[in-house]
Amino acid sequence: MKIAFFGSSLVSAYWNGAATYYRGIIKWLNRLGHEITFYEPDAFDRQQHRDLDDPNWAAVVVYEATEHGVINAVKQAANADVIVKASGVGIFDSLLEHEVINYKTARNLVIYWDVDAPATLERIENNPDDSLKPLIPNYDLILTYGGGAPVVDEFLALGARQCVPVYNALDPESHFRAPSKPEYSADLMFMGNRLPDREARVEQFFLSAAEMLPNKRFILGGNGWFDKSMPSNVNYIGHVYTRDHNCLNSSCLAALNINREGMARFGFSPPTRVFEAAGAGACLITDEWPGIEEFLEPGEEALIAKDGLEVANYVGSLSPERAAQIGQSAMKRICAKHTYRHRAEQVHELLTR
Repeated sequence: MKIAFFGSSLVSAYWNGAATYYRGIIKWLNRLGHEITFYEPDAFDRQQHRDLDDPNWAAVVVYEATEHGVINAVKQAANADVIVKASGVGIFDSLLEHEVINYKTARNLVIYWDVDAPATLERIENNPDDSLKPLIPNYDLILTYGGGAPVVDEFLALGARQCVPVYNALDPESHFRAPSKPEYSADLMFMGNRLPDREARVEQFFLSAAEMLPNKRFILGGNGWFDKSMPSNVNYIGHVYTRDHNCLNSSCLAALNINREGMARFGFSPPTRVFEAAGAGACLITDEWPGIEEFLEPGEEALIAKDGLEVANYVGSLSPERAAQIGQSAMKRICAKHTYRHRAEQVHELLTR
């Protein structure tokens, strides 16, 4: 099938946490025989911070970040068998949501793919006049980055014809064990952009743990933290390009995952970083969220923390041998059941059915 995919960016992970997800799904859909064109706006300096050349498994169209550019891009995509509008493109989202519906026919599929379903549902709940709400029944299919039964039930209650979670996963060709680097050596690493519904949880789980362990080394990566007050044993390294993720995960004793508030509440939405860490064989410490056992076994394949004190206790007592054992167990589980090949096969079955 020919698939037109409108998303934030395929070629740049700059302020774009969905990039790894897009790349994994689309690459493996292409290997299943689909022809994908990814449409992304020239916005937010992403083209100036590209970390991926145009790949051989998808065509990339960068359109002008104007109303005219959006309308022309959708016209260009109109002949595709499947038109996908992802959430969080970041500019003219409402216009895109309406425009793709205008090109719905009896011979194509028009899909809304939500990469932040908790935020979308919370937004709709708080604003009865939200522009997406009346459009939901017009899409042939709603796909979500995760969310489990709570997210599915809410979309169905809003009139969705069908809603299916397509979870994050691992691409073993992209994320794997790499040689460590001294500049990335630390006892605990967290990587994530500074966002309103993440900041308080980073303070609770990461910065408080660093305060409790002044003799341990911590690394913080991601955009936006440059003016954040933090303990002196935290090394802030700024935006981490995708090419450096493997090395960072492989250089630290443990990697910390902190879900954003909405994701933690809905559960069943393991972020990209969980799978990247597992692919590198890193020992994962994560905040507690419903459904984690569907992906990793607590205590054996990941360490679960309820607060910063538990994070500090893990880091203070974790030996390199125990960390390696947990990381290897996680890698084995994820590679067996949760790769982007598995996710692409799921999507392929939905589209062809």
